[in-house]
Amino acid sequence: MSSPTSSSQNIGSLDKSFENIAQHIIENHISNNPLIIGLGSGRAIAKIVNLLPSSVIERCKFICTSLQIKIEAEKKKLSVIDESLIPFLDLVIDGADQIDSKLFMIKGGGGALFREKILYYSSKKTIIVGDVSKFVPCFSRSVPLEILPFGRTATISFLDKLNGAPILRTLEKGYPYITENGNLILDVMFSDYSNVLQLETKLKKIPGIIETGFFIQPPSVCYCALESNQYKVYESPPNLTKQLD
Repeated sequence: MSSPTSSSQNIGSLDKSFENIAQHIIENHISNNPLIIGLGSGRAIAKIVNLLPSSVIERCKFICTSLQIKIEAEKKKLSVIDESLIPFLDLVIDGADQIDSKLFMIKGGGGALFREKILYYSSKKTIIVGDVSKFVPCFSRSVPLEILPFGRTATISFLDKLNGAPILRTLEKGYPYITENGNLILDVMFSDYSNVLQLETKLKKIPGIIETGFFIQPPSVCYCALESNQYKVYESPPNLTKQLD
C-alpha cells in the first residue's frame, strides 16, 4: 500500500469524515467538469450522493449499479442515465467490504458486485471510499460469488474441491437472496488468501460462476475514513496498476 497523505479537522464522527471525503472528491476529482459518474452501493456512497452540491448535480450525469443508490439519486434529483453510456464513464465512486495491502478488494456485500465490476473496469478513473475497519493486511472474510441458479449444486461441488466453504446468501426469512440480475449469491470463505490472483483465475474457470467479488485492479484513489474527522488518501502505484491491466 502506498504512503498515505492525510487531512485533519477538529473533533467529530465518522460521518463527518465521510463529509470531508466527499468534499475532497468534489473539489479534486469532479471540479467544474461535466462528467459521467458511476455510483456503487453502500453507506459511504449514499452519504456522498446526499452531499453533492447543486453545481455538480446540474452538470453531471450518473449511472447507478443498485436500486438502493438509484432511489437516493432520484431523491437528490440527479440525472440518472442508462447503461448504454457505460463505455464513456469518466469516474466511478464506490465502496468496498475489505481492502488489502495491495489495494486489492473484496466487494459484493450488498449484492451488486456484477454490475459494480462492469462499471469499475470500464471507467477512466476509480475512487474507493471505506472506513478504517475495511483496511486489512490480508483478506479475512468470505468472497461473494454471483452464480446461475441452474448451476447452484454443481458450483458448490466445484468450490468444495478448492477448499472453499460456500454459504447460500438468504434473506431474513430464509428465502434465497436474488440479485438484480436474477441470480444467486454464494458467500465463500477460503482459508488461504496468499495468492488472490491465482484464486480469482481458478474461480472464473468454474462453470456457473458469473462473477466474483475479487476486484484485483487497484483503484486510482482510495479514501480511508477515520473516526476523528480525519481521512487518509492512498493512490495506487502506477506500476502496480499497469501490471494488472
